[in-house]
Amino acid sequence: MNEMAEQPIRMAATVIIARDAAAQYEILMLKRTNQAVFAGGMYVFPGGKVDSGDGHEKVASLSRGPSEDQVGQTAAVGDQWQHFWLAGIRETFEESGLLLAYDKKGDLIQFDDSNEARFAAHRQRVFDGEMTMVELCELENLELAFDRIHFYNRLITPPGRPRRFDTHFFITTAPSEQQGLHDGLETVDSIWISPADALRLNSEGEFGMMGATQRQLNELKDYTTVSDLLEMATTRSVFPTHAYARIPTT
Repeated sequence: MNEMAEQPIRMAATVIIARDAAAQYEILMLKRTNQAVFAGGMYVFPGGKVDSGDGHEKVASLSRGPSEDQVGQTAAVGDQWQHFWLAGIRETFEESGLLLAYDKKGDLIQFDDSNEARFAAHRQRVFDGEMTMVELCELENLELAFDRIHFYNRLITPPGRPRRFDTHFFITTAPSEQQGLHDGLETVDSIWISPADALRLNSEGEFGMMGATQRQLNELKDYTTVSDLLEMATTRSVFPTHAYARIPTT
């Protein structure tokens, strides 16, 4: 019997983060360390597995959203939708340093000389498991920006892989006053790149990506601006589940 086929399926959340650029909008991509068991050396979107703490009872009072546009999204994910939204925000903060949260004034949090070092320390503590997102929100008087990340689709990796994931993909826009940077541990490089350029470089053998990542970029490459991408993400009513990480042939 193939033991690899018996690997448990882990729930995960991944966030596609976009910002406007001259030729086409860009997406933040991170390069995983070569030593990683899963997707070693590949460029990926920020994301990771859903943890038990992502369903904390206080999360509802420490978040904004879902909005009316997201009713269909949460229904598609199911009763535990909150776990995936929080996991996406937490993993994005851990892996890229981008924090999708509102400050006490109701604005998306900005990082500057007055708080950058403090939040870098928070990021490390969250990464190390020494601080939860609930504790971070309570300490800094933040609201998680559930209303800013939009469920897009779902992909389940096939049997026979070292790790199997049921990954829920989300789309959001980058906070304007945050830059994003790899963590130097699980991820060793970070780049803002257009879907078209990422696919071109991958075809030339210079930008390694998994089939699942290529699939998402193939679907997103025809949008030209962040506003077009976000309109699609907020108005869609169909949220397909792809059972295998195959690349579309058309």
